[in-house]
Amino acid sequence: MERQRITSGAPWEDIVGYSRAIRVGNQVFVSGTAAVDEHGHTVGQGDAYRQMKFILEKIGKALQQAGASLEQVVRTRIFVTDISQWEAIGRAHGEAFGHIMPATSMVEVSRLISPELLVEVEVDAVIG
Repeated sequence: MERQRITSGAPWEDIVGYSRAIRVGNQVFVSGTAAVDEHGHTVGQGDAYRQMKFILEKIGKALQQAGASLEQVVRTRIFVTDISQWEAIGRAHGEAFGHIMPATSMVEVSRLISPELLVEVEVDAVIG
C-alpha cells in the first residue's frame, strides 16, 4: 500500500525522524502536535484553551494535506501537563469535535518537550 508522508518543513522532523502525518490507504495518522508555530514559537503561553485551539487548527491543516478533514477523525489522544485544565482543553476539543464525537483519551504527563507547552494531541482519521 502506498505511504504518503506529510511534512510541515520543521527542522526537528528530520532530527527526530518523524512526519507531521502519514496517509496509508484511507487512514491518516497525525503525530503528536503542540502549540508551536512555523517559527518555533509557543502559541498561547499559559493558556491551555488557546493552545488546544491552535493545535486543532494545525492538525486540520495536516489532515487537509493528506486529503482528509477534522470531520473524518475517529480518535484523538490528548496529553496534558496539568489535568486540572481538563475543562478548558475539553471545551476546545468539544468545539471542534462535538458533532463528530471521536473516541478520545486525555492523560496527564509529567512534562512535554518544552516547559511552556501545556497540551499535545495526536489524531487518527479514516477517509470515506
